[in-house]
Amino acid sequence: MAVALDVVTAIAVIAWMRVTSEERARARQLVVEVRQIGSRVSRLADRETRQVIHATRVPQRPVELARLEPPGALSAVASSACPPALMLQAPSNPIAPLSRGCVRALARHPRRMFRDIERRTFNFFWLTADPITGLTPDHWPSRHGPSSISAVGFALTADVIGAYRGYVTRGAAAARVLKVLSFLWSFPQGPGRHTDAGYHGFFYHFLNMSTGLRYRNSELSTMDTTLLMAGVLSAGEYFDRDTPRERRIRRLANRLYRRVDWRWAAPRKDGLVSMAWYPRGGFSKWQYRGYDEASILYVLGLGSPTHPLRKSAWKAWSATDKHHLRSLGGLTLLSFGPQFGYQYTAVWVDLRGIADSFMRSQGETYFLNAKIATLVQRRYAIIDPKGWAGYGRNIWGFTACDGPGYVRAPYRGRMRQFYGYAARGITQHSIDDGTIAPTAVIGSLLFAPRYVTESAQALLRRYGDMIYTRYGFLDSFNPSFTDAKLARSGHVVPGRGWVASAFLGIDQGPIIAMIENQR
Repeated sequence: MAVALDVVTAIAVIAWMRVTSEERARARQLVVEVRQIGSRVSRLADRETRQVIHATRVPQRPVELARLEPPGALSAVASSACPPALMLQAPSNPIAPLSRGCVRALARHPRRMFRDIERRTFNFFWLTADPITGLTPDHWPSRHGPSSISAVGFALTADVIGAYRGYVTRGAAAARVLKVLSFLWSFPQGPGRHTDAGYHGFFYHFLNMSTGLRYRNSELSTMDTTLLMAGVLSAGEYFDRDTPRERRIRRLANRLYRRVDWRWAAPRKDGLVSMAWYPRGGFSKWQYRGYDEASILYVLGLGSPTHPLRKSAWKAWSATDKHHLRSLGGLTLLSFGPQFGYQYTAVWVDLRGIADSFMRSQGETYFLNAKIATLVQRRYAIIDPKGWAGYGRNIWGFTACDGPGYVRAPYRGRMRQFYGYAARGITQHSIDDGTIAPTAVIGSLLFAPRYVTESAQALLRRYGDMIYTRYGFLDSFNPSFTDAKLARSGHVVPGRGWVASAFLGIDQGPIIAMIENQR
């Protein structure tokens, strides 16, 4: 089952919520416009993809992910002391890595490997949610930590995958989804500082796991609400049976999406959406402008049946794209440093063959741009301009993730700066402190299947007994950071480097979703 929808289907999902003839006409016009764009660029996209493959010398051979398992593959894995991926309750120590024999056996068989990663990542979402509200933690494990609403959006998507793959029954998944949507709908909305969960249909970035109210001084986040709504719409579309429970899911998904006042969040005349709002300070001075993760925000905002963005919003968002063009590793792309900027929209929207006027002027599509960005990350690791340990053709992956801490530590005879949670990337103004995030790699499976498959195998072979657990991959690791006394989070494995001691919901999400999209 593909989680991602093509843009025509995505707009159709939105359109089924429309009730007036004017709204239906507007939806039909959007579909016509997107189809026209798709027909103009589809041939170009195919030709350009072939050119990129030729330019980067990708061998013309079948992707390893698609190979059949060799005889005895399943028995080899089963006999390698791997704990079962099927779990009905949380393990006693889910961050403990699996054995070297287990992870190396998994790495030998790509299809089995990705099935195992998908299932264990599903376990994270299913077993760490709050038992009352169903909210998903931002970091886990974390004492009294908040829920991230974007992680909730990924969790709803994971519930759909779990039902489809039979990890849980459809009834159990529907019950979980209904609980989450019911609480989201019932949480109070208003301008209060600590008495509400959101305002104008948007939600605060972080919510109290048990009460659903604003966590500390968190911002009202337009982007994180967007990722939540993408999961809400996915659940509303998947649970389509004529049963009381699934009818309620669709009704609540409809209400939650229709309640979001996108126009309110875009107070400027050009239609740009503000990044945040605060009860005391009002809107942030920053807007989503230029190529970044917000393309899905503008898609959902423009498609709203009740409070749509101005028609000028997409043009205003993409007006500065020419300033984001970069030549990296011998390839030109519309650049955004961390890899999540290319992944988030592609989780839910099939970008193949899709381009706007600027992308057409560059002879590219959004999917091709993400493919190039993935290849560039790999090339950067091969070159390794800063000389970090471990980087290479199969060990790479730079995105927003946890790190060892905001400290200076010795590395190869001189002091180097390291960071905690930060948006890591490979552009001029991005952070590269030697920290590698598995989500940056595996969440890009759709863009470069062969290279990502090889990298996932290498991660398991070389570092799996440090970073691969019953809930899948820990958030990040850094082979260059070796001083345990200086680490502000995580832990240092002697002789092998720093490892995070937590999972992040927004990093687990692209892993399970993109594996499913590729399957």
